[in-house]
Amino acid sequence: MAEPLRIAVLDDYQGIAATVDWSSIPRTTEITALRDHIGPGPALVEALAEYEVVVAMRERTPLDATLLSQLPALKLLVTTGPFNAAIDIAAAHRLGITVSGTGGAVTPTVEHTWALILGLQRHLVTEDQRIRNGQWQSTIGSDLHGATLGLVGVGRIGSRIAAIGKAFGMNVIAWSPNLTDERAGKAGVVRVERETLFADADVVSLHMVLADSTRGLIGAVELAAMKPSAILVNTSRGGLINEEALVDALRGRKIRGAALDVYQHEPLPSGHPLATLPNTLLTPHLGYVTQTVMSIFYRDIVEDIAAYCTGSPVRLLTG
Repeated sequence: MAEPLRIAVLDDYQGIAATVDWSSIPRTTEITALRDHIGPGPALVEALAEYEVVVAMRERTPLDATLLSQLPALKLLVTTGPFNAAIDIAAAHRLGITVSGTGGAVTPTVEHTWALILGLQRHLVTEDQRIRNGQWQSTIGSDLHGATLGLVGVGRIGSRIAAIGKAFGMNVIAWSPNLTDERAGKAGVVRVERETLFADADVVSLHMVLADSTRGLIGAVELAAMKPSAILVNTSRGGLINEEALVDALRGRKIRGAALDVYQHEPLPSGHPLATLPNTLLTPHLGYVTQTVMSIFYRDIVEDIAAYCTGSPVRLLTG
């Protein structure tokens, strides 16, 4: 009897893998879903050592050359989404590991960005907690209509954020290292210089890809340039912000608040300063976590594994 195809699903926080129909895979499968995050190191190597297929949930777990080289049984690596900066794809290919991706959707992140903006602007968590404790209103909200939305990046997500900002009656400005007037015009925003964006915006929202050139893009200088009444929102990648500088700015009330869905280290370590501050609104990287996106992810995961089993892998990632 043939050995079962051993599949490990990483960072399955919500236990979704147990609800998926894997029956279309043309081999007997043995599926292990890891509900808790395992950081890089010997424990992760030990956990994955016997698996032919590993499924990575977005960029929750770094899969670098050192780790991959210690997994001789691994032949197929599937990542949710069409790209994954946490995977060393070149190293995987050198080691004979096939890497496949899945489809996805950007609209959930757009929606979550606005949930964070509105939640911070109107103090929703504070007032929810107060009313549950038998207390009544205590805060004064900040208006969006007539305010200035500053977008750092106006790609697939940023352009949609801009459209919603305009629907609220906001003035929308944007900057990114390669943004041109033409591209800004197509997105319906006004391109400004970097210094102008941070000085003029009431809401700064980040929508950039994390790369060597963008790591730490928002630091002490940018935060110091912001209005004391302004807020910073990040649903892209935690590494775009210098977290120490952000904590200092929040503690000193140099900006009014920050709404964050992403962090330099995830899960956010217990007792992290960001979690102790009264002027933060924090969510655990939920921007893409919706029923629609998870349905797309797992549909394509199963298809990717089935195609691998037939010798015709699909959705190959090449770098």
